[in-house]
Amino acid sequence: MTRAHKIEAWLSLIGALLLALGALALIRWQRQKPIALHGAVIVQNPDPHKQLPIGGVEITTDNPAISGSKSDSSGFFALNLPKPILRGYPITLHFRHPQFQPLDLHEYVGNQLYIAHLVPLESSHPPKDQPAVKVANVRVRYTVKAMTELNVGSAVKTFEVQNKGNIPCKNQRPCSPDGRWKATLASANLDAGVGNEFRNARASCIAGPCPFTRIESDHASQNGQVFTLSVRDWSDTATFLMEAEVFRPMVSQMEHWTYPAIFGDGLSFTLPLSAESVSVEADIDGQTIIFPLGPALLLSWASCEDGMNSDRGRVFRCTLRPGYRFQ
Repeated sequence: MTRAHKIEAWLSLIGALLLALGALALIRWQRQKPIALHGAVIVQNPDPHKQLPIGGVEITTDNPAISGSKSDSSGFFALNLPKPILRGYPITLHFRHPQFQPLDLHEYVGNQLYIAHLVPLESSHPPKDQPAVKVANVRVRYTVKAMTELNVGSAVKTFEVQNKGNIPCKNQRPCSPDGRWKATLASANLDAGVGNEFRNARASCIAGPCPFTRIESDHASQNGQVFTLSVRDWSDTATFLMEAEVFRPMVSQMEHWTYPAIFGDGLSFTLPLSAESVSVEADIDGQTIIFPLGPALLLSWASCEDGMNSDRGRVFRCTLRPGYRFQ
């Protein structure tokens, strides 16, 4: 093999190695999952209780390839980065909200949580020559649908089981439990009426040769509306009494009260997803006023927003408007 042939072989080998390395890098790049930055936006305050989450904050970067994001009611945000961006890449996060000073956060892409603290543009306190409206005794009223029962009365029924005693059975069923005497099987129903249900249904023999009778079965229908009794009598005619209390199931609105947590100019409270007819009751300058909290979450003295909680409840956060203060 000449020297030229050796050089050509080495170049071919190096080319093949570079091609293989490039293919491996391409496969690794394709398998690499895109990086997502997760973080939260909260109010800048030295008191942790007053570091309320801020929703509706626009989060962008200087890279046009990165789609912007917006924080939710809990302050959470997520930025999905395209594949070419790897860990250690410098990135500047821009936070913008009309009620807060703009913030530019210079960071690096990494395995961390990004917390942004925004400073409000202006204080919610009124000018010195204007007294603040006092807000006190804030409580939240809501209702939840619940099944209740109303006792609408009781039901009574008597029925006779006709039979003649001392007649041998002679294997002609029905017979007495020991098979000696001719018996009669009879049954009766007690109906509570449509939409009603029986409670504490009971039956007993009240007249006739009761010692020679037996209740074979007594049960209510699946919906509780009908009570059925079956008895056996192997002596003379006996009388049975059926009784039960009648209840009507109905859906009612159960009223509940809760009290929000107040820190600084903000208040927070949570409600179950089934909560309805939510209203906020507060003393405004000494006068008790009820404020219905509809879907728009409008209050004259506070701005509110809500969101889903991790336990599938609704979390409400409100901030006082300028000119109001908690007492």
